[in-house]
Amino acid sequence: MTDGICIVDDDDAVRDSLRMLLSVKGFKPQAFASAEAFLDGFDPEGCCCVIADVCMRGMSGLEMLERLRERHASMPVIIITAHGDVPTAVAAMKAGAADFIEKPYDNALLVSRIRQIVSLRDQGGVSSEVVRGIRERIEQLSRREREVLDLVAAGISNKVIAGRLGVSTRTVEIHRAHMMEKMEAESLSDLIRMVTTIDILSPRDSG
Repeated sequence: MTDGICIVDDDDAVRDSLRMLLSVKGFKPQAFASAEAFLDGFDPEGCCCVIADVCMRGMSGLEMLERLRERHASMPVIIITAHGDVPTAVAAMKAGAADFIEKPYDNALLVSRIRQIVSLRDQGGVSSEVVRGIRERIEQLSRREREVLDLVAAGISNKVIAGRLGVSTRTVEIHRAHMMEKMEAESLSDLIRMVTTIDILSPRDSG
């Protein structure tokens, strides 16, 4: 397993902070000030994981992720943003991001996620046991909770979900909390990762 980490962010302070953090944790970080610079200069053999901001001057982190997938680059990408929202998280995860983390993030959590993601890649991806566990948790959901799961995972806000289901926003919030607990999802990115892992999402209008 290589320990090279590529940091892609147009904020000098963020790049320096991440580079210092990852160096202390035993990684070999390489920083890029733009998505374009990264795509032109990264070494696919020396990079085990990419950390990229969503909003950058020029090409965005999501556009960069799409370019990587077009090149069939296999390294996992963690998308970081200061302006997290459901549609952006869904777009990132469906585009192939390994995780979606909001700023300000906890350093220990970020390092832990990097190690988990790299380890998972080295093991050849998600095991059949993990997939089976996700399916079993989905089967525990009530009909309404499953409806909420599908709509949340499609990038739809609680307010719009409430209108579609003919219930109050507060009711959606309660169903969503119960659904997240049953799915054992600690965050939205956890939930989206589960859904995309077992490929249960059908194309939907995200209105």
